[in-house]
Amino acid sequence: MKTALVTGGAHRIGAQICRTLHDNNFNVIIHYKNSASAAQDLATELNKKRKNSASIIQADLSNIKSIEKLCSAINSLDVLINNASVFYPTPISEINKDSYQQIMNTNLMAPLFLSTTLADKMSDNNGCIVNIVDIHSQRPLKNYTIYNISKAAIAMMTKTLAKELAPKLRVCGVSPGSILWPENSAEIDQNKKNKMLNKIALKKQGSSEDIAQTVLFLINSNYITGQIISVDGGRTLNQ
Repeated sequence: MKTALVTGGAHRIGAQICRTLHDNNFNVIIHYKNSASAAQDLATELNKKRKNSASIIQADLSNIKSIEKLCSAINSLDVLINNASVFYPTPISEINKDSYQQIMNTNLMAPLFLSTTLADKMSDNNGCIVNIVDIHSQRPLKNYTIYNISKAAIAMMTKTLAKELAPKLRVCGVSPGSILWPENSAEIDQNKKNKMLNKIALKKQGSSEDIAQTVLFLINSNYITGQIISVDGGRTLNQ
């Protein structure tokens, strides 16, 4: 039975990826930063379905020492899903060192060092890395300068690592469009939501399941590497 590590696995898309992989006979390691209760609840839910099939692990992915500690705690791995991400607006006038480091460290540094550090453990198992990118890696979202840059960088990282880690490892990406509405400081009003929906060819949001099923497809596709699949309902057709 294969094991997958899902970063940011306690909530939203990450939690659905954990459930979908678990339903398809993967053991899952659920990474969290602050959401210990949610991570434990999810692990308990999955372990009720299949004993000892889910575990949790804590790490602050903006901190390199915490990343190293996480990697050293994992003995064997088949699949790495780099899902954890920081998303909030950073207009040009508000960009500062702290916001730059928080977003870039979590969104880019962590996936890079997790991938390269865990590569040897995964290569023994013909492993696969799937990065959660974003359609704004290609078409920037206004006022999200640092976020856009971080996602553009992880798209290039996906292609670069696919070349560097082949043939023992495959590296792919999934690029979501509008799947779940932003929360907290990134929350948007209904008017902006309607404008966004009008740009989507299918005129609706996707679901976390849409992303999770695409992740599963890439994991099972043994002759695909270096590719990033947009799951956006046709939104990029209108941008």
